[in-house]
Formats: sequence, C-alpha cells, structure tokens
Amino acid sequence: MADLVYKNVMQDLKRRINDGQYPDKRLPDERSLSDAYQVSRSSVKRALNVMAQQGIIFKKRGSGTFVNPLYLKNKAVFSYEGRNLGLTDSMRVDGMKPGIKLLDFQVIPATPELQQDLFLTDDDFVYQIKRLRLLDEQPVMIETGFIPIKIMPELSSNVVSGSIFNYLEDIKHVSVTKSFMTVAAEPSTEQDQELLSLKPNEPVGVMSGIFFLDDGTPFEVSNMRVHYQYMKYNTFMDLDAD
Repeated sequence: MADLVYKNVMQDLKRRINDGQYPDKRLPDERSLSDAYQVSRSSVKRALNVMAQQGIIFKKRGSGTFVNPLYLKNKAVFSYEGRNLGLTDSMRVDGMKPGIKLLDFQVIPATPELQQDLFLTDDDFVYQIKRLRLLDEQPVMIETGFIPIKIMPELSSNVVSGSIFNYLEDIKHVSVTKSFMTVAAEPSTEQDQELLSLKPNEPVGVMSGIFFLDDGTPFEVSNMRVHYQYMKYNTFMDLDAD
C-alpha cells in the first residue's frame, strides 16, 4: 500500500508538470503537497526523490523544488511511471493516444538463442508476438517479443492485443520491474518502410533486450524497431553520488 501511495503522488505530479500547471517551474513544498494529497510527508518525499533521480525535477538548497526545463523540452516518447516497465502505459506524447495492432501471434520452439536468454531447455516453446505500436493511429514501433509458454500458458490473442505487462500484474499479481536493453540505429528494411511509413533512405531506431519479473525470472526477449522521429532517450547523471 505504501508503494502505491507514493507512486500515485508521483504520477499525478508528472501529469501536472506535463499539463503545464507549474508555469514558474516551482513545485509546492513537501508540507503543502502532503496536505493536498492527504498523504504522509514520507510518501511525498519518496515521490520527489524518485522524480529527482529520473531528472524530472531538481532540488535547490534553500530555494525549493523545481521542474527541470530540459525535461520539458526533451520529453521522451517512453516515460516510466513507476508501475511496471510496460510500453502501453509509458507511451505518452503530448496527450496522443497509444494503440496496438496485432500482426502475428503463434507458438514456436525456443531457438538456442532464446533458450540461453530465457533459461529454457530444448523441449520448451515460446509465444512469438509481433505487434505494431501506434500513437493516434500513426505507426511508431514494430515490436517482436518472445515469452515462455510455461510462464503464461493462458496467453491469448485478446490479451496480447492489449498490455501484457498490466495483465501479468493484475491477474498473476507479479510485475516486470527490471530490464537489460541495448539501443542502436540501423538502415530501415523494406518491412520497416512498409509498416512505419519510412522512406528507403530513412533509418530506424532499434531497442532490444530482456525483461525480468520482480523475482528475477527472465520473462520476455523483445526487439523494438522504432520510427526515428520518436527515438528519443533521456538520461540523468548525479555526479555527487557516492
């Protein structure tokens, strides 16, 4: 319950920041936020600390807490909101509505590479799920994922047409909380050009990696081919960290 409280505060503050509700870039103090949200000061402090770690806000000693202007200027397409790492909830660009078009859903034997990445055996099978991610009906990403059947034997086309990670959390009561990702750029393929409306001379962003459950179990190997216009990555470095 404590985790849910601070995450709710954090999500609402992010929404207010993105909606421009702090034109002077200064957030209310912790006591005011605690009163406004009717939560403890510790929950507010935790929410603000996480947002500071993400580079969304910064605290100026003796002056207060402010919105990072570079965050507002360079908002990424994918914004982690403190729940799980699913893309459905994290894809937000100026209020644009995310959507999913299911391209392929089938069961295949785990390849040697998938066996290694997902800790499977020769006898294991995986779901191969290919989806087109949309923002306001415009194609943004081609996503191909592989999930072991033994982890989610009940997976259906209806489930994979929505948020798989949210289904996992709501129905199975486990979350995807860690990932190892690589980010690169490549020349677009004919399929990229067809599905993402790219010209032959335009590149595509590539995000690939492994997602893990909160108990450390490898859950999915995923490859995401992103329209270059939406390929934006923000990071925040704290040089004062021990």
